[in-house]
Amino acid sequence: MTFRIKRPQEDEADIDITSFMNLMIVLVPVLLLSLTFTKVRVIDINLPELSGGASAAQLSQSQLDIVVDDSGFAVFFPGSKLISKIPRADGQYNYRQLSLVMQDLKEQVSDKKDATIVAARDVDYQTLISTMDVVKSYKTVLAASLVEVELFPEISLGDKKR
Repeated sequence: MTFRIKRPQEDEADIDITSFMNLMIVLVPVLLLSLTFTKVRVIDINLPELSGGASAAQLSQSQLDIVVDDSGFAVFFPGSKLISKIPRADGQYNYRQLSLVMQDLKEQVSDKKDATIVAARDVDYQTLISTMDVVKSYKTVLAASLVEVELFPEISLGDKKR
């Protein structure tokens, strides 16, 4: 004779996750508000062509070069003709004067869009980016609003030979 003992069936208890859900409801907005939003800016640059449709004589006649080195800026156009030399003052580059030279040059050759920035090896990154911004466009007030006027938006980079 075998005896069977009946055990009462126990109901499985549900997991109580309300406290966890309350934590998530508070934690998610706090984490989203604490994020640091950054603005990433991309500058399009072109590399000089190795060979192209234009001959070397045509290319040198229409090329605009802005040389950046320890002494300041030198603007050459067309080819190797020096238009303006802008020295550094008190250890700072004179971006305002460079912008004025670029604006005058744009008035003379309004259809030109490309320029080459030739930088010495010891020119720091921020100087190079600031020079690109000045060569690309300038800001002016037109009809009571600030507008950005395009100068030479197609920028190529080169390095200065010693």
